Amino acid sequence: MAKKTTDDTPIGPTGRPYQGFPIPAPLKAHGPARIIALCNQKGGVGKTTTSINLAASLAEYGRKVLAVDFDPQGALSAGLGIPTHDIPTVYDLLLDTKRDVHEAIVHTGVEGLDLIPANIDLSAAEVHLVNEVARETILSRVLRQVSGEYDVILIDCQPSLGLLTVNALTAAHGVLIPLECEFFALRGVALLIETIDKVRDRLNPSITLDGLLATMYDARTLHSREVLERVVEAFGDDVLETVIGRTVKFPDASVSGVPITEFAPEHPAAQAYLRLARELVARGAVA
Repeated sequence: MAKKTTDDTPIGPTGRPYQGFPIPAPLKAHGPARIIALCNQKGGVGKTTTSINLAASLAEYGRKVLAVDFDPQGALSAGLGIPTHDIPTVYDLLLDTKRDVHEAIVHTGVEGLDLIPANIDLSAAEVHLVNEVARETILSRVLRQVSGEYDVILIDCQPSLGLLTVNALTAAHGVLIPLECEFFALRGVALLIETIDKVRDRLNPSITLDGLLATMYDARTLHSREVLERVVEAFGDDVLETVIGRTVKFPDASVSGVPITEFAPEHPAAQAYLRLARELVARGAVA
């Protein structure tokens, strides 16, 4: 049960008054897209789950969204029910920059949500790109072809700070960091922030931190509460007010190949991602 302030305003898990972010107004036109990289070099923190469900939530609010699977594991593609064998993928776009990006864009079962898929081929991309001129900007040049057609482009990065992730950060306007409410997840955040600062200094001066998103939160455990408290102490208002709880509904939805907003729309986890979409719009991170 949420605590309350003296004026009976509920206090959320981050220790701040729990706001009800308004439903965003419909857009009169689409584009140009704001590109957001979902990034954390630690695996298993909820990057792909957030990419899928944030994309679906923004689409539900009338935004045209392109999700880019930038992880060789192809979990984003699988989570949206898209088979990735024998079709053009982001790997083909990176290695053949003359290829039309539209050849690799797949319409998902969610209205307003498209996908550029990935598969295990992407694991070879860093080797092939290492000798390319301006290799850090290749994804940026790819996405530039379609940025005018979407309102938001979400890049689901692999758990690494290698060349692919640097490409994503160079292409992005903002970074969203999903952070598991677990002690070891805290340790790598400083290194990630340092990498973002280096990209800002050397490659992409306009990149901003859109926020840290606490995931896999379990209010029943002291450990989760303490970790979230430490994150808020360290990063302040950069920590988003929306917190994503731990639930078995996420893997169930992934197996079904649909976002949780469709699999269990009334579930608190689905409502949390809709709230996250509203919060990002309210913060100006998304139009």
